[in-house]
Amino acid sequence: MNAALPKVAQHRGLSATRRMRAGLLLCLVALRCSPLLGGQSGSASPGPLPRPTPHIQANLPPIIVNFKDIAEQAGLTAVNVTGEADKKDYILETTGSGVAIFDYDNDGLMDIFVVNGTTLDGKGPGATSTSHLYHNLGNLRFEDVTARAGLGKIGWGQGVCAADYDNDGYTDLFVTYYGHSVLYHNEGNGTFKDVTESAGLKSNSIRWDTGCSFFDYDLDGKLDLVVTGYIDFDRNKVPAPGSSGSCQWKGMPVMCGPRGLPPGRNLLFHNDGHGKFTDVSAASGIGKPTGCYAFTALSSDFDNDGYPDLYIACDSRPSLLYHNLKNGTFEEIGIASGVALNDAGQEQAGMGVAVADYDEDGYVDIAKTNFSDDVLNLYHNNGDGIFTDQVYESGLGTHSQFLGWGIHFLDIDNDGRKDLLVVNGHVYPEVERGPSNIKYRQPRLLYWNVGGGKFKDISADAGPGITTPWASRGSAVGDLENDGSLEVVINNLNQRPSLLKNYGTKKNWLLVHPIGVECNRDAVGARVYVYVADRRISGEVQTGSSFISQNDPRVHIGLADDTSYRRIEVQWPGGEREVFPGGKANQIVVLKQGTGSSVKAKP
Repeated sequence: MNAALPKVAQHRGLSATRRMRAGLLLCLVALRCSPLLGGQSGSASPGPLPRPTPHIQANLPPIIVNFKDIAEQAGLTAVNVTGEADKKDYILETTGSGVAIFDYDNDGLMDIFVVNGTTLDGKGPGATSTSHLYHNLGNLRFEDVTARAGLGKIGWGQGVCAADYDNDGYTDLFVTYYGHSVLYHNEGNGTFKDVTESAGLKSNSIRWDTGCSFFDYDLDGKLDLVVTGYIDFDRNKVPAPGSSGSCQWKGMPVMCGPRGLPPGRNLLFHNDGHGKFTDVSAASGIGKPTGCYAFTALSSDFDNDGYPDLYIACDSRPSLLYHNLKNGTFEEIGIASGVALNDAGQEQAGMGVAVADYDEDGYVDIAKTNFSDDVLNLYHNNGDGIFTDQVYESGLGTHSQFLGWGIHFLDIDNDGRKDLLVVNGHVYPEVERGPSNIKYRQPRLLYWNVGGGKFKDISADAGPGITTPWASRGSAVGDLENDGSLEVVINNLNQRPSLLKNYGTKKNWLLVHPIGVECNRDAVGARVYVYVADRRISGEVQTGSSFISQNDPRVHIGLADDTSYRRIEVQWPGGEREVFPGGKANQIVVLKQGTGSSVKAKP
């Protein structure tokens, strides 16, 4: 997880612009890492949408934010078990687990699934440490229905993604594990069934899977599945803490890895229909060895060509951007596109990912969390296949002492601008006994989007749910009360979860729930554009994101002071666009494909 020297990679078949960008970056890498310079270690395309006038506000009124942790009174009380609480001998005990927000019983209320780990010997608290499914009873009260739902598996749970992979109207679960990951089919009666083997997803060997994401890469109307691999981990072959250079941090002996350990491999499974998947990792190019210690995988159409691409955050290696070539294969273009390294050409320890069009210019951007002694990335999509890291220009580069995991673009006050939340926590409990000021349990960070591509750090004034320190990992955002205010669920290492509710400013809102007919039923990959007054506000239906987690699949839109909206345009997977009429604010709108009016793609 430590920052280290970048590796030079070859890139073939790229455009001239991308080749030039790659060359410049590789030259920068070579200069930066020179010992003489003291380098550090460690369908048809719809075309781009018209760019709206930037919605920038000057002299913004003060925002009132007051996040409080209400997990205990809400009923989210089960403690996470990931090895011992204050001693981590193996990297497996440090990475933690994810969270998913989804409606498993179709009652209109979002439920919560919190992934759990265990202990190395499977004893003590590890003997009974299942993941937990919390049923939403309304009014922010939840009931633990894990046993009744058939989700009581014990093991080293890691990440989670949720989607209706067989288009039967019920949301299914895929949970990644160190060991054997599991596909749970939603039976439609409140229970889930392990169908991993019959679906063709059972691994013949032990793997350390981390992130996952459902997406329809070939636009056949069925959701495919990508699974990331972190380390080829064998406890018997891992060196003891402090035994080598990769087992030291700031002079302290710590657990080893990921450097010095063999990296895992990413997998892609094609959904053949009728509940079956085929491993197309090799044929697609996703399974090609990259040296990536992979965490979060998130899909989006980064170049607006109508086909979903894939971004993967890599720990201690260049992160990966797979461009969809529309023929069942992908080309990895991370370095050439500017999203693999930082602006100095260095590798980083990437953990969590958020993707959204934060400046509403028609192209989705990428935010990524990293290790401590580093800052976030805010990769701005320039619309020409190249991204520029705007972390310092945007005001997001002010904290390097925190180690980031979960990350979210979310509109905390419904003003129509996407703010940014970062969830933190160190990996080494030993830092509490060391000479530095870095802490194991760390506060969250909250940045308010003030427009014009700028953010303001409001963490210190955002309430105890933000300022109280935790050793946090996965996190998910969703509207758990259907009242237009977003809540945050956070998986904390060796502690109960956090459930953050904002008791501060809230303006008008809209929740948009697209339902696919020709495309996949969940409309994963659909983009929603809400036109209100003189501006346009966007969102996208996604599965896996944050840190190996999943948010509420509905698109949340802040309408600020407007009490109505003019229209909604949905760009379905593949590029078909449909317009739906306007209406009143402060409601949940369900949009079924084919029931609106078709519109031609704008040039």
